[in-house]
Amino acid sequence: MTIWQAIILGIIQGATEFLPISSSGHLLLFNSLFNISENFLGLSIFLHIATLFAVFIVLRKQIWWLIKNPFSNLALKLYVSTILTIAIAIPIKIFFEDLLNGAFLPIFFLLTAILLLLTEFFTSKKLAHSLTFKTAICIGLVQGIAVIPGISRSGSTICAGVLEGAKREECAEFSFILSIPIILASMIFQIFECIETNQPFFDTSLFNIIISFIFALVIGLICVKFMLSAVKKVKFYPFVIYLTILSISCLFIL
Repeated sequence: MTIWQAIILGIIQGATEFLPISSSGHLLLFNSLFNISENFLGLSIFLHIATLFAVFIVLRKQIWWLIKNPFSNLALKLYVSTILTIAIAIPIKIFFEDLLNGAFLPIFFLLTAILLLLTEFFTSKKLAHSLTFKTAICIGLVQGIAVIPGISRSGSTICAGVLEGAKREECAEFSFILSIPIILASMIFQIFECIETNQPFFDTSLFNIIISFIFALVIGLICVKFMLSAVKKVKFYPFVIYLTILSISCLFIL
């Protein structure tokens, strides 16, 4: 892996983890395009740590409040969503491994685009309510499915909440806080995968890992702040167009 590839992968992780376009799908796509021979799991773990830091930094006040109020209404909703996500994600990882290798990226990129489009179409005139337990259940179920590369975790969870009738800004903040236990769970899964397959954690230079980490963190900070401030007023149409073009392009480049 070259330093430029490390930088690009860091930028991709930082942006796509929080923009509604699927980080896992983009990492698989660019890993294939770059034809990287090194173990990608180790780098992926550090990229996830970078985006985790981005969430902690931007939402530190909300996270600290949740730590001090572990049995609050919001905390209970997060627990419900997390449990449902794990209940859906684990069977997918165990029994539907073919869905995780990137072979179906064009289909799932397009499905994400359709979900974003439907969200804009069906919620444009609705009067939104505050995030409820029903919203948390919908978000948790959809996030479990979003373990599949090509289906955006942030996009699908925000859309699920908005389609249920909740406010966009509340869904976005809830989704990003909810990413903390999910990213941690993903990291643990990847660590065990490295151990199980006897793959080294550091299969590329430490300098490349640090550079990739820094870019993922900085871009992640920018994208979290952007989505939180813009989600209420910015439409999903540009992402729909992007994902549709990407889906078609994948048919020819994968």
